[in-house]
Amino acid sequence: MPGLGVLLSGSGSTYENLAQAGFPIAVVVASRSDCGGAERARRLGHPLVVASEPAAVTAALQAHGADWVAMCGWLKYYDPPAALVGRVVNIHPSLLPAFGGQGMYGMRVHRAVIAHGCRVSGCTAHLVAGGYDTGPILAQQAVAVDPEDTPETLATKVQAAERDLYPRVLRALLTDRWVDTPHGRRLDDRP
Repeated sequence: MPGLGVLLSGSGSTYENLAQAGFPIAVVVASRSDCGGAERARRLGHPLVVASEPAAVTAALQAHGADWVAMCGWLKYYDPPAALVGRVVNIHPSLLPAFGGQGMYGMRVHRAVIAHGCRVSGCTAHLVAGGYDTGPILAQQAVAVDPEDTPETLATKVQAAERDLYPRVLRALLTDRWVDTPHGRRLDDRP
């Protein structure tokens, strides 16, 4: 399986989920040296680079032979260079295109979903291209928003969906699993 580069800015729980799922982690790029994800990388023994500028991020990924890149709570703007176009994937905590874009991450998303009275939320795995959360959608997984949900309880539900969906999507991408349908090619993200 090709080597996976991980970009993170926060706790690193999504990254650790991928590591536990058996993905070969080529390098972890953290935007801050003091984030929880950097500590996880040290504990798990994966190569760690601290960088946030796009050129430095790309250099770190290429130096460590990352064939694919998984954003795992990366909060910096990153538009993939030509060599990585179509190979950078993000997991977003909403059903895009709703509740996406600059500044929409983490609890901000869940607060907005509840404030808008949505009955369904979820997560979206998408390719990274251009603007924030605008790349092609690969797969989505929905969760119910119950009347008693708080942003915290909704976050727990969405994170569970992310832990299920993201590894399936990445495994399908890394093993080139596609299905032809009457509507075109789509990712075969079945376990």
